Amino acid sequence: MNRYGVIDLGTNTFHLLIVETNEEGETIELFRERIFVKLAEDGIGKVGEKAYLRGLQALSHFQKILLDHQVKNIKAFGTAALRTASNGKEFIIDAKTESGFSIQLISGSEEARLIHLGVTQAVELGNEKGLIMDIGGGSVEFIIADKNEVFWAESFPIGVAVLYNNFHQEEPISIQEIDSLHNHLEQILKPLFDVLKNHKTTCLIGASGTFDVLEKVLPNAQKTTLSATINVENFHPIYQKILKMNMDERRAEESIPLTRADMIVVALILIDFILKKVDIKKILVSAYAMKEGILWEMRNP
Repeated sequence: MNRYGVIDLGTNTFHLLIVETNEEGETIELFRERIFVKLAEDGIGKVGEKAYLRGLQALSHFQKILLDHQVKNIKAFGTAALRTASNGKEFIIDAKTESGFSIQLISGSEEARLIHLGVTQAVELGNEKGLIMDIGGGSVEFIIADKNEVFWAESFPIGVAVLYNNFHQEEPISIQEIDSLHNHLEQILKPLFDVLKNHKTTCLIGASGTFDVLEKVLPNAQKTTLSATINVENFHPIYQKILKMNMDERRAEESIPLTRADMIVVALILIDFILKKVDIKKILVSAYAMKEGILWEMRNP
């Protein structure tokens, strides 16, 4: 039996995944947890004091769980917040001192590659090209791929923590803020829209975060063990409903997790923008993303 542990230090959430492979080569999930650390609650430029402490506490908690499960093969990866924050390297040093984890900072392009590797284990990509989208707190990764090939991949600094801090100040979000956000997305995502002129797709494949919420709240989602298919027409009524809510109303809404009540509005605006801009007809939700891509490479060096 071989056990593997992956820690994904995201901008909003720290994730721990532990799996075991048996003699037949099958992978068994032993433990999965996410902690909403919100490293960028004071902005993406520097991890605030409280968030810094929450991050170290989360890693100490993960260390105990890994010890309990007797996991020795462990990898920890830092993404957008730790790449960007002025004290990101300091956090990595403190994390090594306090919990023993050697955190590897990965680039946006490497993040996109690993996301694709994870998604392909959960979603059956066909011969037609799909647009994979992973919404993080600090960045959003887009990958254009079919079952055989990755045609293009890029990471953009438009994660929900960034968008929330910069564009959502009023409650409910104002028309002016929505317009400003749309203008920002139009400019920063121009490389994506340019490349999509030569790589047509009508399928959006969502990984992680907000897409998990959509799978639960949208009616008639067709679910399998590791994926779900969502009718795009069902997205817009839910989107319009949440768009008009203030923070208290979102927190009171049972279908919205409390941990996502603040940033779900900008996340849905982003998804809606992509649906309309790219003329998406179908949304697939993948249960796997970067962590599972990392695990695959750990098991297949």
